[in-house]
Amino acid sequence: MSKRTRNIIIALTGLILSAVLMYQIPDVRERLAWRIDVFQIYVKNVIDPVGPVPTALPVTLQPATATIRPTNTKKANLTPSVTPPSPFPPPPAQVSMTSPPYEKQTPNNCGPATLSMALHMYGWEGDQSDISDLVKPVTGDRNVNPEELRYYVRTQAGWLNLEYRVGGTIEIIKRLLAANYPVIVESVTSLNPGDALGPADDLWAAHYLLITAYDDTTQEFTVQDSYHGPDLTISYAQLEEEWKPFNNLYMVIYFPQYEDEVKTLLASDWDPNLNRQNALIATQAVTATDSADAFDWFNYGSNLTYFEKYEEAALAYDKAREIGLPLRMFRYQFGPFLAYFHSGRNDDLLALTDYARGITEMSEEAWLWYGYGLYRKGDYDGALKAWQKADGINPKFFEDQARNAMQLVQ
Repeated sequence: MSKRTRNIIIALTGLILSAVLMYQIPDVRERLAWRIDVFQIYVKNVIDPVGPVPTALPVTLQPATATIRPTNTKKANLTPSVTPPSPFPPPPAQVSMTSPPYEKQTPNNCGPATLSMALHMYGWEGDQSDISDLVKPVTGDRNVNPEELRYYVRTQAGWLNLEYRVGGTIEIIKRLLAANYPVIVESVTSLNPGDALGPADDLWAAHYLLITAYDDTTQEFTVQDSYHGPDLTISYAQLEEEWKPFNNLYMVIYFPQYEDEVKTLLASDWDPNLNRQNALIATQAVTATDSADAFDWFNYGSNLTYFEKYEEAALAYDKAREIGLPLRMFRYQFGPFLAYFHSGRNDDLLALTDYARGITEMSEEAWLWYGYGLYRKGDYDGALKAWQKADGINPKFFEDQARNAMQLVQ
């Protein structure tokens, strides 16, 4: 062996050993594993593209035409718990809160990163890893639900409380900001092309934003965006457009001693059932027009699902699927799974959860409901494996849903 060849081999061996050692560093391993995962998904979808969201299977059900009312007696109490002054005085033309220290999200971590920035505005001293370690301990888990963020605040920052509601408006955001309450909203972002699932990816994804300021003169909000950067501006019109796919969901954090003030600020939205009833009425009205889009129908279905009107909800979701939904819709929202399961449309449940698993293999919710579909079909072994997969993706799955499901077959 020549000296030159020996030197090349030694150099290559050194590079390989250095790479192996570097991979042992947690931050490096986390980011490299994420890029490898993205690459593997991309290649898979080049070979076997997932395709668009499947449309619903034929059904004979007819939508109800009567006014929707909740049937659950607990939910049927729609009397607001507080009567706010009406009308509210107009908020200032401009409000700007001091921005928190910016926190760039780690992979799949916009929820914990955004909540971390919001909590810092109340004196909290942790970071996004403290939150994600509890609500999504596996990095590959692609989603954190509002319920999980609320759970973290109530159990780990008990000197604070968090509430979330749907059907939010620009006026509600401004009212809260004017009272010195930052607002988190769930909206939409466009992913970087490097994060694409495949050549046909629409790059559409859910994204939490922390809103800290507004300006009526420019018609813009200032947001802390864990994916794109701090102190960015977004127009009122753009936020409304990108907020709608998530039923205009918003969150507010507050000290418990100021709960009465928050009740007044939220007005009828304070009562969760009345809030949802208001959203149901609004989305029902929109879907009666020719301009209704897929998100209008989807939100209508989600509001019906809240009141356990599963057959009507399933039909609304059918319409949303017919019009066309983004590839990742079922990475973040799971109302259709409940609606199809409870309305006895098991084939639709299996088809949709199978599609969702193809888009997001690391989704405990998709695996949970896929398991329920298999269970109802009589495939108990398959159901158990699906629930075990869900538990593996998130061993701290909210309310132990996967482990509770396993008890059906163990």
